[in-house]
Order: sequence, then C-alpha cells, then structure tokens
Amino acid sequence: MSDGREEREEQEQRRKWEKEKKEREDELDRDWERDGERERRDSRAVETLDAEVRAQSGQRTRRSFLVAAAAAAGGYGFYRWIDRSPGDQLIKKPLRKMLEFNAKLSRGVFDERGLAPTYPVDRSMELRTNGNYGLKMDLMPESYRLQMVGVADAKGLTQYVDDVTAWEYKYVAKKKAGPVEHDTKVAPKAAAVVGDGPQSKVDPNGDAGMGEGPMMQGGAASTMAGGNGEKSDVKMPPAFEAAFAALKKAQGNKRPRGHEEAGMSDNTLDPGTPGLLLKMDDVASLPHHELVTEFKCIEGWSQVVHWGGYRLADLIEKYPPEKKPDGSLPKYVYMETPDGDYYCGFSLQACMHPQSLLVTEMAGQPLAQWHGAPIRLHMPIKYGYKQIKRIGLIAYTDMRPDDYWTKLGYDWYAGL
Repeated sequence: MSDGREEREEQEQRRKWEKEKKEREDELDRDWERDGERERRDSRAVETLDAEVRAQSGQRTRRSFLVAAAAAAGGYGFYRWIDRSPGDQLIKKPLRKMLEFNAKLSRGVFDERGLAPTYPVDRSMELRTNGNYGLKMDLMPESYRLQMVGVADAKGLTQYVDDVTAWEYKYVAKKKAGPVEHDTKVAPKAAAVVGDGPQSKVDPNGDAGMGEGPMMQGGAASTMAGGNGEKSDVKMPPAFEAAFAALKKAQGNKRPRGHEEAGMSDNTLDPGTPGLLLKMDDVASLPHHELVTEFKCIEGWSQVVHWGGYRLADLIEKYPPEKKPDGSLPKYVYMETPDGDYYCGFSLQACMHPQSLLVTEMAGQPLAQWHGAPIRLHMPIKYGYKQIKRIGLIAYTDMRPDDYWTKLGYDWYAGL
C-alpha cells in the first residue's frame, strides 16, 4: 500500500513540475513575442524617422544650394557694382566712401587729441629712408625759405612779400651718399655714383642726385605716371601746349612742379600769391622741444625715433591764420615741398596737436638732406606718408587740401 502511494505522489510531483515547466516555456514564448513585436515596432519607428530625416535633408540641401547660389549671385553682383562704379582718386567711389566713413568714425572716437606713447632715448634709432619724393637733389641751405600763406595781418610783418612763388630754390647734386632709398620700383639703367672715395655709393635713382635720371625723366626707375624709360612721341594739342607755355612763363621758366607719380597738386599756389617768406632763424626763435615717439609706416614697419625741433602749434600761434568773415578759423592746413613735388593736407586741429613737431634734428644731430632737411614734419598720430619731408609751404585753407597719396588711392585722414 505504501509503495503505491509513493508512486502516486511521485507522479503528482512530476505532473506539477511539467505544468510549471510548460507555464515557464509559455511565458518565455510570450516574452519573445513581445520582444519581437517591440523590435518590429522600433524598426518601423526608425524607418519612419529615417524617411522623415531624408525628406527634410533633401529639402534643406536644396534650400542650402539655393541660399548659397543667391549669396554667390549677390556677392558677384556687389563686386560688379563696385567694379563698375565711377573712380575717385584711383579707387572706386564706394571704397572711397568707406575710407571717409572710417575717418569720421576715427575722428569721432579719438578726435585727434590722444597723445602718442613716448619712450626713453635709449630705445630710439635713426629712421630708415623710405621715399625721396621732392628730395631728388640737395637743397642749398641759404636758398631755403618757408612760405606761409593765409596768415593774419601778413602785410604788417617784415617777412611779407607780394609773391611767394617768385622765390627760387637752389639745388646741387648730392655730395654725400645717404642710406639706400626704398622707393625705386625697378633697378635703374644707369649706375650713377654719389659721393667720393670710400664714402661713395651707387645712387638707386641713377641720376647722381641731379634730378635728371630715370626717376625724374620717366625712365625705368621712374615714379612718374606712365614712366617707361622711353621718350613719348605723343604730342599735346596746341591749346594745351600754349597753356603750359603760358604757365611756365608765368613761373619765370623755373623748374616744373609735380614731377612725381601723383602729378601736380590742385592746391599749388598760383603766381602772384602773397604771403610770408620765413628764414630758418624765424623758425628757430620758437621754443625748442624734443620728443621720442614711434614712427609708423602704412607698409607695416615702425621705429622709435628721437626727434628735435619746434611745435607746429607754436608756429601757428606766432603766425596765426586769418579769420573768416564770421570770425571762425580755416579748417585745414596744406603743406608741400619746395617746387611742389610732394604735398599733404591736414586738419588745423591735427596741426595744433601738442606732439606735431617741425623737426630739425634726429637722434641729437641736425637733420640730413635725405630725411628732409632743413625742416620735416613728425605727427605721431598719423601714418608716415603724412609726415612730409623738406617743407617748403604751409598754407591755411578752408577747403580740404589735396594730398599726394590720396590721389593714388590712399586714405586722406591716415589716423592711427
């Protein structure tokens, strides 16, 4: 009896175990079915998302191409608009307008009043030569006069003359070889030599400082517009020839003006212009000042230089501009080299800046001819091309003066 009961119990346990096993297997099958359904559902969702992404990507790609094409067309159209715009002093008018806007912005921020940094003398060095416009020949010191035009009550001063343009500057060939000049555009044909003995050097202008070499005559190293080293067979119309002949006669057949690339200044004085002829003693009677500041060239280099001379503001105070009928002062100052080959225009405010200096000394020594002796300008709030060498004329004017490099596409303001 007991053996039968044990067998039944064992069978009952086996049936229970098999039932539980089947339930587990059924539950596992259901899990697999749920997992498969979830995977299929997820796969369908991914496929749907992929389709949406591909659709949007196609739309955005087409939109990007359209935007890029429109931008390229707009950029090309803008370029063509600038390219077809009328010129204004060797650059397109929109670019000139942008330069003028930048100048107004700079003047609005700095107002030409900020002081340039100063340095100890031991940081200074002699300024490199970079441009000999108006300096092709040495000026005879005894022939130098500083012309001033537009001075108040000029007739009451002993330096007054009825015609400042009648004064004739005297030149000689260069006697002393200076540093190699940096403004020759190509090597000169001639190998002229300046100086004697061991001090002699090849003159990069090829004219030994006589003003008759290629740089002055339109030759291979010329800075004159159209200079190519050959004589031109093109003749001017008779009316132009007559006009030039009359001008030359009015100037006493003196050396022609505007021999450099930018040509003659529009502000060059007409024959018969009254004004003052100042000697160096007149300038040297002003208080002497020294300044160690940085000269900055628009080409990207700079040097700290020890300057000595006289404040331009002191000269203006001693020889002030004539007031206009409404009592106001003229807005501008015009300067040019003797005989007008190089010229610059400034605001009166920039000239009155306390660091604007009429330089007669550099590095504690008298200014050399190749640096603009007897007087050059140092204005540390401006780039170097505004710091005119060998000043022959200072004129007050109420109209913005002509400027050498502005005529060649540069900025008139040239502020740092």
